[in-house]
Amino acid sequence: MANPTQPNIKLVNSPDYRENYSNSVQIRVNVWDFFLVFGTLQQQTETQVELHNFQGIYLSPQQAKALMSLLQQNVSSYESAFGEIKLDPRVSPSGQVH
Repeated sequence: MANPTQPNIKLVNSPDYRENYSNSVQIRVNVWDFFLVFGTLQQQTETQVELHNFQGIYLSPQQAKALMSLLQQNVSSYESAFGEIKLDPRVSPSGQVH
């Protein structure tokens, strides 16, 4: 079976497009979608951390899976070029990633 022809894609940023830095992402999942909440985590004192959420994005399960695949490919490429990315052992894989 022949593959369908891929369309030409033109990327256009909307007037409200913004770029931000995030060092925290929380993921909430339900049967219909994935909800990603991006924020910045700031250490206030030795025992106090503040998390400032600034953007929530809903993804369909299909888009979430496509994003997972793209992230895996890019993380693998990054590690091939720069070495293994070490995670903080205090962060549980099943919990939030900060």
